[in-house]
Amino acid sequence: MSDDGAAAPAGPLERLLLVQQHDTEADQLRHRLNALPERARLDAKMAEITAIEATVAQLSERRDAIRRDLKRLEDEVATVEARRAETDAKLYGGAVNAARELQALQDELASLKRRQTSLEDDELELMEAAEPLDADLQRLATEQAAADHDATALTAALAEAETSVSADLERALAARAVDIEGIDDDLVAEYERLRRELGGVAVARLAGTSCGGCHLSLSAVEVDRIRRTPAGAMVHCEECGRILVH
Repeated sequence: MSDDGAAAPAGPLERLLLVQQHDTEADQLRHRLNALPERARLDAKMAEITAIEATVAQLSERRDAIRRDLKRLEDEVATVEARRAETDAKLYGGAVNAARELQALQDELASLKRRQTSLEDDELELMEAAEPLDADLQRLATEQAAADHDATALTAALAEAETSVSADLERALAARAVDIEGIDDDLVAEYERLRRELGGVAVARLAGTSCGGCHLSLSAVEVDRIRRTPAGAMVHCEECGRILVH
């Protein structure tokens, strides 16, 4: 400490410990950013919406098929009705007098009536089949509207959470940039290599006889050797290989 009470500048290894703290914080923030609960809730909601949309597509396809069948039946009923009207006009128009021809017209009229009744029964059956589909589609439309509303709110909440965590990450990286400035390139390269190999923690403090990185106790001989090493010299933990600061 100088005469005016100001602390001496931290050595490169002490500053490297600060860099490690910033990197650890940044790693934690990145993990937090990727594992935000808002993201999981939004993903779940989007999966729900996808499932609803798939069900709607299936039911709509069935409902459209029924509509096509109904249109075909309606057209056929209209054709039968036209033929009945034409046959009825011939039967009662007075142009046909022969008993055999009149009987044939009556038979045709009866056949057309039976055909129309059958077609109308088929129409009724299809309309009855469509009713539950229409009800399900209406219910799903309500559910989808609510899910879309929830997804919008969750998207906003996720964006807010991402902004907050990203701001913390930017601050950690800015502090890292300040503390790593001026540290020897070889020391930084060794630090970065060990970070890649050792799960992100490359440098730790010697706490008593234990490595602050792997938390294993070192031999008394090793601890004595490290203590005798000149301040600022780079030493490694004999157990895990991390840089040790003493």
